[in-house]
Amino acid sequence: MKPGVGTFIVLCSLIFLANCAPPPTCYSRVLSYSKEIMKFMETLQKSYRTKSCMEALPKMYLDVHNSCIMPKLRDFLYVLENLTRPECRERPRILGLKRKIRSLYIIINKVCYRDLVFYTDDCDALVTGESTPRQGGDQLPLYEES
Repeated sequence: MKPGVGTFIVLCSLIFLANCAPPPTCYSRVLSYSKEIMKFMETLQKSYRTKSCMEALPKMYLDVHNSCIMPKLRDFLYVLENLTRPECRERPRILGLKRKIRSLYIIINKVCYRDLVFYTDDCDALVTGESTPRQGGDQLPLYEES
């Protein structure tokens, strides 16, 4: 049985709609990539092969809305490149984590330069995972006349 003209029109319209999707923005790329890295780090912490290597790394919660993200990524990369145990440095998954962290650093630093908006500057939040956004920090205080 031959496909009809209706099937051809439906296929062409689906291809056209797929090509019309808006491209991802720099912000959406950084946000999705940071979530992907966090999930990857969780799997590395649960895996029996990489669990001991991940215990040597500092805790890190990626929050692209935190202005301390760049120094934290740079410090994390330094620790990853200088792991004390050579077997940890050579594990493929640890090398993959290093590549992903370096890629995120490059995307934020070079591709999305000045495109991201930071809502907090709490550097401890990248270690603890508890972020407190600024609430009205840029507003001038209201003075009451006495």
